[in-house]
Amino acid sequence: MSGSAAKVVITERQQVVLGKMSTATTVAKRLVQRATIRLLAFAGLTNEDIAGRVGLERHQIGIWRRRWQRAFNALVRIECTADSAAALRHAIEEVLTDEPRPGCPGKFTAEPIALLFALACEPPEKSGLPITHGTGAALAAEAVQRGLVESLSVSPVNRLLRAAERQPPRSRYWLNTTEKDPELFQTQVQIVWACSHDAPQRYCHHDTHTLSVDEMTGIQALERIATTLPMKPGQTERREFEYKRHGTLTLIGNFHVVTGELIAPTLGPTRTEADFATHSEQTIALAPQARYVFVLDNLNIHCSATLVELVARRCGIKDDLGQKGKRGVLKSMKSRQEFLLEQSHRLRFVYTPQHSSWLNQIEIVFGVIMRKVVRRGSFPSVDDLRTKLLAFIDYFNQVFAKPFKWTYTGRPLQA
Repeated sequence: MSGSAAKVVITERQQVVLGKMSTATTVAKRLVQRATIRLLAFAGLTNEDIAGRVGLERHQIGIWRRRWQRAFNALVRIECTADSAAALRHAIEEVLTDEPRPGCPGKFTAEPIALLFALACEPPEKSGLPITHGTGAALAAEAVQRGLVESLSVSPVNRLLRAAERQPPRSRYWLNTTEKDPELFQTQVQIVWACSHDAPQRYCHHDTHTLSVDEMTGIQALERIATTLPMKPGQTERREFEYKRHGTLTLIGNFHVVTGELIAPTLGPTRTEADFATHSEQTIALAPQARYVFVLDNLNIHCSATLVELVARRCGIKDDLGQKGKRGVLKSMKSRQEFLLEQSHRLRFVYTPQHSSWLNQIEIVFGVIMRKVVRRGSFPSVDDLRTKLLAFIDYFNQVFAKPFKWTYTGRPLQA
């Protein structure tokens, strides 16, 4: 009957979320369809008109309108109290998702399901299996072998694991810190964090350039033996699997924390103490009278005797630096680091704790270079690789350069 359709009300934030979902290509088709229903209903279209546009029956449109109407107050509460847009999007997705249906009664009680989950968390070698990780088929077979169930197929195992967010075939790398002194570690983290946090103010008021510095080593000049075939409708780009090697390059880069630019890059065959010292001197030469803060890791060339001598010369320090391996500032890596860390110096080097490369912002930029230049590239020579890397750095500075929104607060991350 005309006029009996449930009224659909949408807030501005809900409309933004629904608008993105209705045009998304990475979400389920049913969610795109149901987001479109809400938007069309809010625009005042009738159930019959909406049904014709989305390919459903009129009564189905009515069901989804009523469901939105019932959920609207709860969505508004989430919108007003949640700290992130993700919470609202998740709540809207739940409203657009099918509700549980009755179906057949379950075949397994809670006990065998819990035992199956425990089995999925065990390393396969505990069961004597010659594999590195479990699969649905392996878990089903092992569950029957242990007598947890009489019979079990692969499909319900995979379904249960997905529902419990357990995915044995998937894994990711992580790096365990070896820092033995938590207080020292936290102090080092705070120093690095303060460099990024205070960089804009120091740049504006004290002409201090804060640079995130590191090396991208072993960049291979690989030439595909056949031309890459461009993508076509229904077909992705295809790259030749075989290649020729033409040598490698090392990129020593400086990411300006405030401007977001890559400045004074050095491209060469090696990464030695002399290479890094020369790179540092070329960087300082861009603004010889300015102050610099270099954020880098604990590699030995980052606190070398050559670097100490460079800083002493540039800062006008006339003190006796001692002798490497014997005495004074140059004696050890620790004594050299302490000298380079000195806050009173115009040129200062700040070191990330061991196994904490995520604190160094240039690592993000290196990932961009790998994805956009190296991984799919074909380079007939080292010179060609160098030319394309330098061209991309210029392009990066023109198009992508902007400071990162560094949200880490300097406090330990919770496990």
